[in-house]
Amino acid sequence: MTTETTTTRRNRLSVLDVLESESIHIIREVVAEFERPVLLFSGGKDSVAVLHLAAKAFWPGRVPFPVLHIDTGHNFPEVIAFRDATVGRLGLRLEVARVQDYIDDGRLQERADGTRNPLQTQPLLDAIAAGRHDAVFGGARRDEDKARAKERILSLRDEFGQWDPRNQRPELWNLYNGRHTVGQHVRAFPISNWTELDVWSYIEREGIELPPLYFAHEREVYRRDGMWRAVGPVSEPRADEKVEIRSVRYRTVGDMSCTGAVESSAASVADVVREVGRSRLTERGATRADDRISEAAMEDRKKNGYF
Repeated sequence: MTTETTTTRRNRLSVLDVLESESIHIIREVVAEFERPVLLFSGGKDSVAVLHLAAKAFWPGRVPFPVLHIDTGHNFPEVIAFRDATVGRLGLRLEVARVQDYIDDGRLQERADGTRNPLQTQPLLDAIAAGRHDAVFGGARRDEDKARAKERILSLRDEFGQWDPRNQRPELWNLYNGRHTVGQHVRAFPISNWTELDVWSYIEREGIELPPLYFAHEREVYRRDGMWRAVGPVSEPRADEKVEIRSVRYRTVGDMSCTGAVESSAASVADVVREVGRSRLTERGATRADDRISEAAMEDRKKNGYF
């Protein structure tokens, strides 16, 4: 029997070290293999984490690809401000596709339920085509949703931007197949194997800044579909819905009209790490109304090109 030495114990990688190393490897592989990658950046914690990993992957140089935001027009103002500040700080090129432009010219129509999250698909596919992007980084994780759990780390999209969950490539060990033909592209998910708790633990370790929505703050809210919705110009309460002031925070950031808050007193990253560690619901399952449209809501949208 051998005795573990002090040096061996010190050299052992933590779970976060292993996850970080895998993600940086994926990012570098994609940049080496593809000609025009882009990072889908919403200002949410997962895309912020991927951007931080990309900055580390190419330090001291700049991130060698632009970021793309699909702007629903219903975003939280705090998130847009954070997006612009982050892009400026890192010297990135920002590409924006606006859902409002598509509504204005008739290419899309407003939904009866008011949410614009499902309307992001066509602007996203058009932006990918216009930028000739052959690889699109995203912050999706397998623990978020059953459909996302089916995705490979490098996930092929056909000439129409569609995904076929029944026809995916095998992905063995850390060998990633990026082969594609003209018109096709690949979605790349560097933090696919992370959990929500991993992301928050990494944010705490790295001192990563986030939009203030992720931390407890007092806000006017009303109860709908078991969630606290923020009062705002695109999220008005109905006559029978009582407006209250509650201490809330957001576990995920999306369209104001479909993203719910959770009651919380977690005002720091350490507080959030403890709170997430106790939770038994995923952030999307607990706070995204658009994922409750049907049992296969996310998978149906992903098949058509949604992230």
